[in-house]
Amino acid sequence: MRLTATVDAVTEQPGLRERKKRRTHAAISEAAIALFLERGFDQVSVAQVAEAAEVSKRTLFAYFPAKEDLVVHRFADHETESARVVRARPERMTPLAALRGHFLDGLRRRDPFSGLNDRPDIRALFRMILETPALIVRLERFRSTGERTLAEALRETADTPDLTARLAAAQIVAVHWTLALDNATRLASGETADERYPGAVSDAEHAFALLENGLRRLPRCGS
Repeated sequence: MRLTATVDAVTEQPGLRERKKRRTHAAISEAAIALFLERGFDQVSVAQVAEAAEVSKRTLFAYFPAKEDLVVHRFADHETESARVVRARPERMTPLAALRGHFLDGLRRRDPFSGLNDRPDIRALFRMILETPALIVRLERFRSTGERTLAEALRETADTPDLTARLAAAQIVAVHWTLALDNATRLASGETADERYPGAVSDAEHAFALLENGLRRLPRCGS
């Protein structure tokens, strides 16, 4: 009986550890975001976050290597999203068509990563990011990962030459971020998601049309 109990305990232990790690990660994140929104990102120290989360600074850094990661990790699931969309697209659908459809669907669903979500906590988070240079800089690293993984997906699933894949990925990711930041900026200024939605769709359609046409339709000077 004791042997069985010991084996069961050993079997369950990794799951228990993983759940504890997720709880600790969430507790640190929630404490950090609450403090940042209340006082401002630059006015809160890592030590204050650790104290609020009731962990040591060493533990905090084990989960979040840099202060900026306490905020940017909220976007972690989206870092390689474009690459996943390209890899999962239906047969015979072009990568750009898949990405266009995905972005428009995100607008319809009010996905925060489209910038079109006016829930007070999300709007406040975007406003803080837009007002904090260190977070904008950190998001550039996030964006570069998105470009690299998208380029890999284009090479592997569409047989795209390396330079073409990298140039295309840079343009596509830049368009996504520009559209999302435009939406987030408007919402941070008080516009509602419903008010912004028609314009957000129009802007997205225009942006993806430019990508589709290789910028051939840029107007001439003075036209």
